[in-house]
Amino acid sequence: METIDIARLKSGEVNLGTSIMAVQFKDGVVVGADSRTTTGSYIANRVTDKLTHVHDRIYCCRSGSAADTQAIADIVHYYLQLHAQTSGAPPSVHTASTMFQKLCYDNKDALSAGIIVAGWDKEAGPSVYNIPLGGGLFKQPWAIGGSGSTYVYGYCDATYQEGWDRDQTVEFVKNTLALAMSRDGSSGGVIRMCVITEDKVERLFVPGDQLPKFWQGKEVLGTETKDADLAGAVAMAVDA
Repeated sequence: METIDIARLKSGEVNLGTSIMAVQFKDGVVVGADSRTTTGSYIANRVTDKLTHVHDRIYCCRSGSAADTQAIADIVHYYLQLHAQTSGAPPSVHTASTMFQKLCYDNKDALSAGIIVAGWDKEAGPSVYNIPLGGGLFKQPWAIGGSGSTYVYGYCDATYQEGWDRDQTVEFVKNTLALAMSRDGSSGGVIRMCVITEDKVERLFVPGDQLPKFWQGKEVLGTETKDADLAGAVAMAVDA
């Protein structure tokens, strides 16, 4: 059976090479993402909003092909509005994530989409669902995705604790995304976050010049050698 070459199929496509994240806390969830969109090595947009509203208390974070993920989010948004009208109640986060999962799985050979769905509902309270490439569906207390996520899995495993409040969770998301953006060439720009609780949806923004700073190393090659360092140096004998 002939397989589809995704690399060829998606050649030159606008790509959300990205760092996305969602973390659950007692009263809600915090979703966050960087803002860099690339076309190959060219930065097509440095202030992209990768946090997409799909219902009143449900958001998704998008990674992969910009066109694919925008189309999927639009379709799910349409069906969730229809669901709310026909049932007379807002949809659950599980319902939304199942819609995303079905679209991603049924079209897995044609799509490049990794999506995190998070929000709050009356049935389950706050919840986070991860839908990686291929269309799996996994409920987790925290989820990360995109090209930048590979750099910060260890940090998340070592740092995350259950029982955090809102401010601790926001700080965790901000630090994790800043670390991912500093290492991943396809992630960058600013950090956008969204705090979703029963009462409201709160948008947060961290400009690029106010990102948390971590150890970045020192320049070694190309540094000038001080004369004092050479004072005790002994020339090495070289045979003629």
